[in-house]
Amino acid sequence: MISFLIKFALPTAAAVFLVAMVGVPYIDGVLTGWFRSDVQLRAQSVMTSLEEPLTELLDRQDTSGATLYLSKVASDERLLGILVCAADSQRVLTTPTFPKSIRCSSAETNGMVRTPAGQVELSSFPLQTAYGDRLRVLLAHDLAFIDRRRTAARNLAFATILVAAVVLAMLVGVGVRLLFNRWLRLLLGDISNLRFFDNAKSPIQARPALRRVRALLDEVEARQRLEIEFRENWTPQALQQVAREMLGASPLLVVSNREPYVHNLGAGGRLEVQVPASGMVTAIEPVMRACSGTWIAHGSGSADRQVVDASDRVRVPPGDPTYTLRRVWLSAEEEEGYYYGFSNEGLWPLCHLAYVRPAFRESDWAQYVTVNEKFAAVVAAESGAADPVILIQDFHFALLPKLIRQRAPRATIALFWHIPWPNAETFGVCPWKRELLLHMLGADILGFHTLHHCQNFLATLDRYIECHVNHELMTVSLQNHVCRVRAYPISIEWPPRWLATTPAPTAARQLVQQRYGIGNDVRIGIGVERWDFTKGIIERFHALEHLFDSNPGWIGRLTFLQVAAPSRSKLPAYQALQEQTLLEAQRINARWSRPGWQPIVLVSEHQEPQQVFTLYRAADFCLVNSLHDGMNLVAKEFVAARDDEDGVLILSTFAGASRELVEALLVNPYDVRETANAMVAALDMSRDQRRKRMQLMRRTVAESNVHRWAGRMLIDVSRIRQSQQLTTWMAAKRE
Repeated sequence: MISFLIKFALPTAAAVFLVAMVGVPYIDGVLTGWFRSDVQLRAQSVMTSLEEPLTELLDRQDTSGATLYLSKVASDERLLGILVCAADSQRVLTTPTFPKSIRCSSAETNGMVRTPAGQVELSSFPLQTAYGDRLRVLLAHDLAFIDRRRTAARNLAFATILVAAVVLAMLVGVGVRLLFNRWLRLLLGDISNLRFFDNAKSPIQARPALRRVRALLDEVEARQRLEIEFRENWTPQALQQVAREMLGASPLLVVSNREPYVHNLGAGGRLEVQVPASGMVTAIEPVMRACSGTWIAHGSGSADRQVVDASDRVRVPPGDPTYTLRRVWLSAEEEEGYYYGFSNEGLWPLCHLAYVRPAFRESDWAQYVTVNEKFAAVVAAESGAADPVILIQDFHFALLPKLIRQRAPRATIALFWHIPWPNAETFGVCPWKRELLLHMLGADILGFHTLHHCQNFLATLDRYIECHVNHELMTVSLQNHVCRVRAYPISIEWPPRWLATTPAPTAARQLVQQRYGIGNDVRIGIGVERWDFTKGIIERFHALEHLFDSNPGWIGRLTFLQVAAPSRSKLPAYQALQEQTLLEAQRINARWSRPGWQPIVLVSEHQEPQQVFTLYRAADFCLVNSLHDGMNLVAKEFVAARDDEDGVLILSTFAGASRELVEALLVNPYDVRETANAMVAALDMSRDQRRKRMQLMRRTVAESNVHRWAGRMLIDVSRIRQSQQLTTWMAAKRE
């Protein structure tokens, strides 16, 4: 076979190659000239047809109409896109399909341009509006069809040669087929014998093929991974790419009341760093680590002042700093009125349907206004640019959008409301409802967890504010400013970085059992919350008691471990809740406890994230029975922690997460019987059923992670900025 190839096939192939080397370039050159002339004529025809309509639209300053018109013209399969440039090389209009690598500096260019997507024929034409603006219109034609036509011509040229060589091709084909079958048998033998990735055990003849196949697989895998990472799965790298492309050099600032890292003085004056128990911090901190920027927050730690520089800044995270934390200092009176008073005794119970009466006091409102003004001044000082991107977090800063807008008119502002938004009647209880709403509308984007919360907000505006609300587009127009209301379901980092240092589920269970004195044969339920009246902690204790009443077989075989991190302990409502919770736990334990076992283990202290993830991995089920919750990230953290695809999530229908994690056991937290039955169902559920449910929920959390949440918001911010820049340019031209 080899001698046959040397004697007959190789000389014939060499002859065909020489003919191709001489004839094909000549044919390609002639065809290219013809086709480019055809494209130039088409470009002139297109420009002649669009010149008059485009001029009329620009004279009327109808940017949207002009863009739509150009997009229709550019729908031709060979016309890639259209770009309209000003005399100062600034973009005026462009169609979405116009190559991004071609800039207005090429406006005088006529000819072929190479882009990452291939060769493009660029045709430039002058255009003058009634205002005297001298514009240039660039038409970009796709030259890919030239390759197709040249290919057809080459095929025709080669046809004669191939007819003459057909007999030889048949003989060579038979020989190649025999050789290929031999190599294929060797390759399949390596794969079936698990020797595919082990050159030492592979037959010497098969090694070259294995190396080539292995290299090709690696290349394909790398391409697929990159495509998935940047198109389907949102990762820190994907978010960084979005930030670079969408924001450019504009600074990114996050504003929140709670800081991501708190510095405290521990025993013996030792400096300790604590991560607060906050869903907001859980969500935003990974975004800042990915995008960098500045996080502005209230410095509440006992040692916070000791670690900042002269400008009240400190780089975080400790040990691996990637962004700046700017701390704002509040007096005791300001913190009492703004945080404990108006925010947590007023707005928090107002927005949560947990049947706790909100308290509104004039003095608290005055401090709320003062603190919001103080933060607005700090944001303006930290922005360092005329057009920063500012992401405001939560109900503590409802006044901030308008206050920042007054100081930085060109800023792009997004306010994300982390808690539910009530219906219009409920919000009407607030004495300063109009002031809050008018200041919130200073933002470009108002984000909520769910569409239901967005609709409640728009209904509230309809009731109390004179503005134009477009329910279809979910926009609000007030005094020539448009605010967009959007649903951005918040999530968590994926995969959570704490998993790298968290014990495996079996080891985690042993640690938890030893730490809290739980027997090896006892099943474990877990609850992790801040000690808040919206979390339904007492209701879950009552559900556990109902479980023992109706299913006495679980007495001595089930322990519920409740982590309740103290929160807002200065407020009377929270003090009463903590006291009642302790009494209920003591009562239930006194009733049901047995030697060496008690039904409730109450951990009333802050737990670091790694400790919390250890608890998640040790539990048979996690109970999240919030009475009312914007999202609840504990549910998503539990799902993310269970990489063993085990455990059951029991989730309140009144938590925003229930809209996404539909595979959880959904319960009404006010119905203790239903919650008790769900706990029994979780304990009795088969391993296969648990795995299927957890797999689906993990896929949901992985795909809709916090980087996707932030990325969607930044993409919307970028679109707003581009629209504003175009509007500013058009206004300047009118003047």
